[in-house]
Amino acid sequence: MAGTWPCCPTHTELPAMPLTPAAAPPLTPAERLWTATRDQAVKLRMEGSGPGSETPLTVHQMFLETVQNFGDHPAMASKEDSRWVTVSWREYYRQSRAAAKSFLKLGLERYHGVGILGFNSPEWFIADVGCILAGGLAAGIYTTNSPEACQYVAENCEANVLVVENHKQLVKILQVKDQLPHLKAIVQYKDELQERLPNLYTWAEFMKLGEEVSDETLDAVIGTLRANECCTLIYTSGTTGNPKGVMLSHDNLTWTAAAAGVMTELVYGEEVVVSYLPLSHVAAQVNDLWISVKFAGTTYFASPDALKGSLGATLKEARPTAFLGVPRVWEKMQEKMKAAGAKASPLKMRVESACGSMEPAVPWGFMLANNLVFKKVRQALGLDRCKACFTGAAPMTRETLEYFMSLNLPLLELYGMSESSGPHTVSLPEDNAIMSCGKVLRGCRTKLDRPDEDGNGEVCFWGRHVFMGYLNMADKTEEALDQDGWLHSGDLGKHDSNNFLFITGRIKELIITAGGENIPPASIVSNAMLLGDKLKFLSMFLTLKCEADENGEPTDDLSPEALAYCQRLGVTATKISEIVANKEPAVYAAIQEAMERINARSTSNAMKVQKWLILDRDFSITGGELGE
Repeated sequence: MAGTWPCCPTHTELPAMPLTPAAAPPLTPAERLWTATRDQAVKLRMEGSGPGSETPLTVHQMFLETVQNFGDHPAMASKEDSRWVTVSWREYYRQSRAAAKSFLKLGLERYHGVGILGFNSPEWFIADVGCILAGGLAAGIYTTNSPEACQYVAENCEANVLVVENHKQLVKILQVKDQLPHLKAIVQYKDELQERLPNLYTWAEFMKLGEEVSDETLDAVIGTLRANECCTLIYTSGTTGNPKGVMLSHDNLTWTAAAAGVMTELVYGEEVVVSYLPLSHVAAQVNDLWISVKFAGTTYFASPDALKGSLGATLKEARPTAFLGVPRVWEKMQEKMKAAGAKASPLKMRVESACGSMEPAVPWGFMLANNLVFKKVRQALGLDRCKACFTGAAPMTRETLEYFMSLNLPLLELYGMSESSGPHTVSLPEDNAIMSCGKVLRGCRTKLDRPDEDGNGEVCFWGRHVFMGYLNMADKTEEALDQDGWLHSGDLGKHDSNNFLFITGRIKELIITAGGENIPPASIVSNAMLLGDKLKFLSMFLTLKCEADENGEPTDDLSPEALAYCQRLGVTATKISEIVANKEPAVYAAIQEAMERINARSTSNAMKVQKWLILDRDFSITGGELGE
């Protein structure tokens, strides 16, 4: 059951809007492919014809085209008092304009940030789009960030406004607001305010602030937006220092959304997605927000406890037409289905067993199995309308891929990075290879730099999805982009004979054996735990990659990848206990050399790992070392 969205002004409270998209505004003249400055434009990597040669669009143009063609179609759906409340594309646009006016009223300056700190919601989308329409830089902030990490992002993007979900997130900002000289206002979009403070607004108050700002004033700002200028910042995780602000242009977002949708054969006005992964991450933002804008999809917002158990119920109600899951989501689904399968009838168990070992040629019983098991599995998961199930953001195990393949629910791997506006390679239902990341996005190119004799080289990207640069970090930008404009991923990869890309390691993880052979220790190390709090020096616990038993628990047997690694080192051990008991010299020496290479980049002795230890068992959730 649907209704209008009650927390924002209705149609009558908002002015009429133009419905005819204007001609594409000219690009800002630019000679360079990259910049580290917020108000500089870049030269686009335009192709002469075909994919990659499309006319550049701003976010506003792309949005307005969808409103013109699908204005009454549902754009967003969220739960209000246990019922789904929908917002049409026309209403979504009106709300975004109202938010843009309010940002202008609060004093949002051109190319300054609006930080958004909260779980996925209609307000998150509206704040993001409204910021861009008002000429700001939309910057998602991870909800798990500490107050200090929030302060770094807000300061780096010179945020004029911070939009927070609730009191918990507000407290973080209040702790650091005095260190944010550009901050003018804070908006809380869920729950009542627990205290009244200057320049702190509820969502309803915020949405009314700009009522006196005229349409002409906002349209004048929108008219200055250019496709080759920055509109969004995606902050990297900061695992190698402070987070880097990845500058994405209008064209990065609009072109990538179109290219990804065309390649995956999305249908205008028919797609449904469920939004639950962090929108501060490029994968979720492009999938849930921008591709939906381009193809007039409907985004259902999951509950904040989605990854703690409620996601399944949301999927069954929304019935998405495509679904993006990180590996842990698929692994948890696999665990639940295996547990349910153990209680299934003998007939179902025999069918599942037969399907689990299917050859490429369809066996006689396939149609029976499809009707009896596969359709019920899809319905039970809420994926009965799902045309494609994608996985990305981290490597997926072969065992999980094969499990879902046995249920005729193939998981399609994606590969990319924040610096490529999300996807660079895509696997398709009719064009995929297990353990590969698929084929390059249409209109883009892949280069394997300095390949070895096996064809492994650094994966480099070219295309209109390649980012503008890192905000205020020219040196880091020049490290990522070579003089010809290729984006260097730092990943090792190779192509097979059908041009599928396989990721084989990381450049920075490489160690060199005595024979001159490159071997990444990531092939054998599963988890690394750093110890240092209140200790005199840094130490590290390491675990090795192993096989899992039928319950998903780690065993003593080395994984195939780890076995291959050992064999390349001339080590015959097949079990973790053998390596640990013998302190296998070749393995220990290789890890020590890698540790020394990392330590050599440390800026002080306090940051160096002085001691490390290989544990005799990998980490697991039931073992208590990992959380859900």
